[in-house]
Amino acid sequence: MPAAIGIDASRAVIAQHTGTEHYSASLLRALAELPAARATPVALYVNLDDALEAEERLQFALPEAWRVRAIPFPRLWTHLRLSAEMVLRRPGVLFVPSHVVPLLHPRKTVVTVHDLGYFVYPEAHTRLSRIYLRASTWFSVRAAKRVLAISQATKRDLMKYYGVPAGKIRVVYHGCDPVFRPVRDEKALADVASRYGVSRPYCLHVGTLQPRKNLGVLVEAWRLLRERMGRPPALLLAGKRGWLYESLFEQVKRAGLDDLVKFTDYVDREDLPALYSGALALTFPSLYEGFGLPPLEAMSCGTPVICSNATSLPEVVGDAGILLDPTGVEAWADAVQRIAGNADEREQLSQRGLAQAGQFTWERCARETWDVLSK
Repeated sequence: MPAAIGIDASRAVIAQHTGTEHYSASLLRALAELPAARATPVALYVNLDDALEAEERLQFALPEAWRVRAIPFPRLWTHLRLSAEMVLRRPGVLFVPSHVVPLLHPRKTVVTVHDLGYFVYPEAHTRLSRIYLRASTWFSVRAAKRVLAISQATKRDLMKYYGVPAGKIRVVYHGCDPVFRPVRDEKALADVASRYGVSRPYCLHVGTLQPRKNLGVLVEAWRLLRERMGRPPALLLAGKRGWLYESLFEQVKRAGLDDLVKFTDYVDREDLPALYSGALALTFPSLYEGFGLPPLEAMSCGTPVICSNATSLPEVVGDAGILLDPTGVEAWADAVQRIAGNADEREQLSQRGLAQAGQFTWERCARETWDVLSK
């Protein structure tokens, strides 16, 4: 018998999680804890050969009423294989936690749209990527009966660029995993810093290396800090290589900052709490974010946040961090220098950040999402 609710869980079972994959996995885990969701027949669709492998990757016990549908397919899985599944075993409601709705889908489909950065900063994407993202999101927001936006900023963009009616959109914020909490063990802090090739003190950025992260501003700020301080804190750029990142490596070399600016590639999730906790501050100058998980994770670890004031980031950080124009190099250098030299201000920001982060939970995200699905 077809499930009452079907969920595209393909991103939740990907081995290395970035933003969308993390959202999918964390939301599914929280939904599985809700009594109403546990009692509802749910099908989780994955692009894997083995349902047991998918359950292992999800890392939580499935409720008795839930089932994994392993439906492998080599290419165009969403558009072809998931579409076929919708014909063969159509659920009452389909939930797609990423922005791509299958070509064939139930009338009652709900889709989450994370961001529309390809409109705001098209130069941060390849031409082919822009074409695909515009077309797939255009189709998805029209095909879906309801659209979840992860911030008010994303809701405004959906209305502006796609003309989605406000009444069709529900803003449901991300949560933050309980694993993100302050780490006080000095040995653990030193060990994780050493493992990723940096010595303390250091400032941290977490995120995929791509143009809209605006990391060149941090490199220029560190060039100024070296002139001012001689030996400023190191800068650790933690995240896998995305696209159009080569110029960033060249900029670091030209500035002679190879000894200060360190790249880690992908960071294991279990290492992140200690990496955040050991940092003087998270420095996050992004030009565009649909939500911005790293500032939330940093605040949850008690790490001061120096953050861009663009798009959704003020919604997440509130008055708990230092918000700056993402293009002001001197202001970023000033803020880092001040934080590095002022333990009292770091402590104040830490306490405000912990309080702010407490408002964002996956339990709340799951309740609000289920409210949409169940209606």
